Amino acid sequence: MSVKTYIQTHRDRFIEEWFTLLRIPSVSSQREHSADMRTCAGRLKALLAASGADRAEIMPTAGNPIVYAERIISPEARTVLVYGHYDVMPPEPFELWESDPFEPEIRDGFVRARGADDDKGQSMIQVKGFETALREDLLRCNVKFIFEGEEEIGSPSLEAFCVNHRELLEADVILVSDTSMVNAETPSLTTGLRGLSYCEVELTGPGRDLHSGHFGGAVANPVNVLCRLLADITDADGRIAIPHFYDDVEELSPCEKEMLAQVPFDEKKYMQSIGVRALFGEKGYSTLERNSCRPSFDICGIWGGYTGEGAKTVLPSKAFAKISCRLVPHQDSEKITQMLMAHLNRVAPEYVSIKVTHHHGGQAYVCPIDIPAYRAAEEAFTVAFGKRPLAVRRGGSIPIIPTFEKILGIKSILMGFGLERNAIHSPNESFGLDMFFRGIEAVAEFYRVFH
Repeated sequence: MSVKTYIQTHRDRFIEEWFTLLRIPSVSSQREHSADMRTCAGRLKALLAASGADRAEIMPTAGNPIVYAERIISPEARTVLVYGHYDVMPPEPFELWESDPFEPEIRDGFVRARGADDDKGQSMIQVKGFETALREDLLRCNVKFIFEGEEEIGSPSLEAFCVNHRELLEADVILVSDTSMVNAETPSLTTGLRGLSYCEVELTGPGRDLHSGHFGGAVANPVNVLCRLLADITDADGRIAIPHFYDDVEELSPCEKEMLAQVPFDEKKYMQSIGVRALFGEKGYSTLERNSCRPSFDICGIWGGYTGEGAKTVLPSKAFAKISCRLVPHQDSEKITQMLMAHLNRVAPEYVSIKVTHHHGGQAYVCPIDIPAYRAAEEAFTVAFGKRPLAVRRGGSIPIIPTFEKILGIKSILMGFGLERNAIHSPNESFGLDMFFRGIEAVAEFYRVFH
């Protein structure tokens, strides 16, 4: 039986097993779902065992449990460590969903549910790709799995787990399916991720909310001040104005620019897909460079004062904002965080006080394209998709990837199968059935080549 035939024969079972995960509301950021996290971990353990792992267990952490599994072919064989996560983002706002976010439905060839792509769909691709390779006698390497339940909240327990279980997690390479491709017609492997610094700012003016008629014009309004401070961080050319912010930013090499030029990109369609009439970014760089290879500064949320129905003439006591900096290779997340904090404290006027809290962050990551595991992934994608994949950098961040390299000394291959249209983190998240099965084929073919 061939890989394609095995997948086709077990197609319905693969879908139903996937659905059993999607039906569990494993929302890591909401305490009321703590029991669901444990239920989901248990279900994933069972699926790994049924798919051929000769060891599968749930391991405790300071937070949600980690699911570990392995299939050891030979102590002398190479070892692949597969990483994924079983937690999902909150489904709210519910009213924007066309169906129950935790009752998966197939419509127009797409599975629609929270986690359909991120990351239960892509994790199941890895599990079923492993099963297919094992049943078709293609597996010549050892395989280990580590699935966590806290990726969507910054993986706070995973680093300590890796430190405490270095020997258990020893491997030659890590496979990760939690990224995306250029589009359905253009297979691609992600070779770079941006880093992240995420902070919250609290600005305080008067000791209490004041009447805007009695005090307006005589007392600084914290919302006004915060808006001005944050607006001044980027200039008219889209460049971040924090001193020394760009000191460690490296320009793309001619080879990297050539690879980027191969990525099919229609700027008009890009604008239409996100509902904007024009684009804006750092002067002197293309859109694809801006959203993947250059750093950025964004206000993710800003609030203060009265925002309820009707009028309330108040001069607020406090103003708040959440901000993120996406970083590129060689920019250190902790260094940038300290730089941002120092800048805001320096420019804040004396009539307000400012507090900056760092929430989480991570380093950027670059994958070498000349190692055996990358070449195996390249060949596997070529078989599954009928085209050689492009090597592309993406703008998102997976902070645990550089952490794996730091602690375990292992490079990661980012074999992602998501698409922009899948709407991860948004209402009506989806994942195409065709991509699901092509992904399984690609993973099975990876194991045919890598040994």
